[in-house]
Amino acid sequence: MSAAPRPLLRFVLLGVVPLALAAGGLWLWLQGGGTARTDNAYVKTDKVPVSAAVAGTVQAVLVAENQPVTAGQPLFRLDDAPLRVALARAEARVAQARADVAALRAGYRARQAEIALARTRFAFAEREQRRHADLAARQFISAARLDEARQATALAAQQVVAIERDLQRIAETLGGSVDAPVARHPAVLAAEAERMQARLDLDRLEVRAPIAGTVSRPPKPGQYLAAGATALALVASDEPWIEANFTETELTWIRAGQPVTVRIDTYPGRAWRGTVDSLSPATGAEFSVIPAQNASGNWVRIAQRVPVRIRLEPAADAPVLRAGLSAHVAIETGHRRRLADLLR
Repeated sequence: MSAAPRPLLRFVLLGVVPLALAAGGLWLWLQGGGTARTDNAYVKTDKVPVSAAVAGTVQAVLVAENQPVTAGQPLFRLDDAPLRVALARAEARVAQARADVAALRAGYRARQAEIALARTRFAFAEREQRRHADLAARQFISAARLDEARQATALAAQQVVAIERDLQRIAETLGGSVDAPVARHPAVLAAEAERMQARLDLDRLEVRAPIAGTVSRPPKPGQYLAAGATALALVASDEPWIEANFTETELTWIRAGQPVTVRIDTYPGRAWRGTVDSLSPATGAEFSVIPAQNASGNWVRIAQRVPVRIRLEPAADAPVLRAGLSAHVAIETGHRRRLADLLR
């Protein structure tokens, strides 16, 4: 009686149980493959470098390290003394340009009077030349006197031409028209532009926050800032996202719009919902300072990773997410494995 069940037991242990385990494993394998997971994921936010539009010395810092600020809130102020001097100099250039235009107009009027006098002298010289020619024909004067009259006429004519050309030069300097408004003269316009720039620089002494965020590394009072140099950084507090780096073999079924579950290491009991926003057009190695040279000597195949941007759904009671926090990401791709995949 005791020996009879042994073959059945052996059959169950060596045949049925392995087949059941294999079938269960195959079923689990077929049901899987629809979720892409990675722990190579991090919280990202916009980091905006803030710089001064003009060079100057920091006079007052209006925020502190790690202080949250709103868009448009003053951050720091530069010393205004050098720029006020520049504005005064620009205003003096405007006045000088207007005075120069007025002087050119006066010079033009004076040369007009001179050309009238020169034309009168030229007309008199022509009459004198004709009288001398008539007297020389009747041999009442010598040929030398006639030559002198001719020379006087030629000199008078050249003087008229010289004054006319000088009048033309002054008119061109006045912008082509003597009667054009002073405000439209190129020299006045250039001086006005310099004054506008000086006023604009003066208005830019107080630097304000371009976005809402948290201040990082503000400048110190007395620090000199060059124009365009980064003075501090603002870490945006609105709309953080997740950057998940999946290997190239995990990207097969990932598409934009797929639902995502995100867990942050800092808040282990909390889950965020999100959506795949976009996939990077290149692997992370392509954006490195020194890209991989795969065509060179020794080559080792390394699975590349592609950044996937995940948009988080807003939640009213969600804790604050800080840039750089580690995350675990699970993307529901909706893919299901088939037996054909196993055979391939």
